[in-house]
Amino acid sequence: MSARRTPALLAHPVLMCGLRPFFLLASASAVLFVALWLALLAGAAPGWQPPGGTLPWHGHELVWGFGMAAVAGFLLTAVPEFTGCPGASPARILALVGLWLGARLAYAAAPAVGMLPALLLNLALGLGVLAQITPALWRDPTRRHRSFALAVAALLLVQLGFFSALLQQHDALRWLYAGVGLMVVLVIIATSRISMRVVNQRIEDGRPGATPATAVGYLARPPRRHFAVGAVLAATAAEWAWGLQPTTGWLALAAAAALLNLLNDWHVGRALLTRYALVLYGSYWLAALGYAGLGAVGLGWPWPPSAPRHLLMVGTMGLSIFSVMAIAGRLHTGHWLDWRRWLPLAALLIVLAALTRALAGAGVAHALWLSGMLWVLAFTLYLLHAWRALAGPRTDGGHGCDEPKSAADSPSVGCG
Repeated sequence: MSARRTPALLAHPVLMCGLRPFFLLASASAVLFVALWLALLAGAAPGWQPPGGTLPWHGHELVWGFGMAAVAGFLLTAVPEFTGCPGASPARILALVGLWLGARLAYAAAPAVGMLPALLLNLALGLGVLAQITPALWRDPTRRHRSFALAVAALLLVQLGFFSALLQQHDALRWLYAGVGLMVVLVIIATSRISMRVVNQRIEDGRPGATPATAVGYLARPPRRHFAVGAVLAATAAEWAWGLQPTTGWLALAAAAALLNLLNDWHVGRALLTRYALVLYGSYWLAALGYAGLGAVGLGWPWPPSAPRHLLMVGTMGLSIFSVMAIAGRLHTGHWLDWRRWLPLAALLIVLAALTRALAGAGVAHALWLSGMLWVLAFTLYLLHAWRALAGPRTDGGHGCDEPKSAADSPSVGCG
């Protein structure tokens, strides 16, 4: 019976493309992990204490649980598109999903079984993603996308440091903060690819009855992008090594300035004022504000560092992941973009959650609870509206991760 069930499971539509199960897991975990965190703050499960406490668990599960699910879904879909190489098989996708689920359960069970199972399963997930994407990225003659593999490898090393610190009863939070910095780097790398299609209004080329895209001329210029990545990495490394102090503060301010400079590429007129472009644009603003706040704290401003830090975690990570899921999760399941009103509402809820969480860090009463509820509502809206596209069969005649069919489609260049 087991042998009969397995092929049927592998044929399920949810496994036809890597983003399908992982975007579902990302949105579901965004809701579940924050709801559980609010329950823990309210006094639920007082006897449950993972090694290091509940705060490292909370941060880890948002960065390497929610965040890694979104990263895995994006890369398992985008790398084959960028390189022309075949995507992951349903069996490989199912195995990675199993590792993700096992890693979440292992951390939750850590009070009883220790941290080693969580460490091994989380590392296996990261290595599995790397094993899937790295050969294609390294064979690609353009070499334009290898930064994705390097960023995932860096995230994996930082995660290893996080678990090693917990096992040795050292400070694991500095590793968590380094993970947030690497996630911001991934946001810059990934959304620069997507934003050029969005702002140039070419995201739905070939849609029946669509108005031809007008020339906008937006370009995510490599020098600005590379400088922003370098500045964020410098600020991240300084905070990991020295904590928040004046040197770190100046580097964080430099990262904020580099991110604001990156926004100059976006200022191309009315094309920026569409909902999908504004959502991506907003994630950069929140990153700049987050690093500006960390810089001010490092230079002595009496503000809890958790306030600007959550502008990065709730704001930049949350909003950029939401936007990528809303765009790629439609186009790579055979649907055109969703222009209904729920989407800008959900994006606004994430922005408000980030700003409210920053106020909570500054001591505003009940702001933390309001922030958590806004976040949960935003990703619940996404889950409800994306479920059918991500879990259901394609209705456009396409296969796998193909975008919707159009007259402009051209054959793949193949995997060199």
